[in-house]
Amino acid sequence: MKTRDKIVHAALELFNQHGERNITTNHIAAHIEISPGNLYYHFRNKQEIVREIFTLYSTELLERFTPIQGQQESLTLLKHYLDSIFNLMWKYRFFYANLPEILQRDPELHGDYIAVQDRLQQNLVNIMAEFVELDLLVVEDDELKPLVTTLHLIACSWLAYRSAMSPQTQITEQVVHQGMIQMIAVVKPKATPQGLEQLQLLEEGVKAMNA
Repeated sequence: MKTRDKIVHAALELFNQHGERNITTNHIAAHIEISPGNLYYHFRNKQEIVREIFTLYSTELLERFTPIQGQQESLTLLKHYLDSIFNLMWKYRFFYANLPEILQRDPELHGDYIAVQDRLQQNLVNIMAEFVELDLLVVEDDELKPLVTTLHLIACSWLAYRSAMSPQTQITEQVVHQGMIQMIAVVKPKATPQGLEQLQLLEEGVKAMNA
């Protein structure tokens, strides 16, 4: 692995473990046993590393939430998107946990974030419309975007909400799973009998992970 990539992956690991605000470039350099000067050869400051991580995150986000072409079993589709929510929230948990602060101090990153989220929102609306076509959900056209916005809001703010509700809260896989269950709960009232059955199967699977 190239030194630049090692820096990015080390930063992501340390940000997730200790919180982005608690980690300096010196911590990152020491973690992969390079000199601070070597790190600064690749990145001028920590914020550039955060932007590089965001690029990885946004690429993966849009790939995972692009409507899947071709025939797929509905349960397979639901599981794919639910797994994607978990994987992203866990892999980039520092970003979800401290999103407003990270964006407020970097207008360029904030603009990039908004552009990516606008693309994501349209993809999510198309995915929801696909679930309506598969007879999993009953949602009118004018309800699709508000439903997507609610789900998006939960995904983006869940970790910060859980941290705010208790000073002892640590971000664990269980906490992320609770967010997934909350999203399923929002969708269930819109489900058809077939959709409800499949959502309940997914919900039971998530709960079993926490047992």
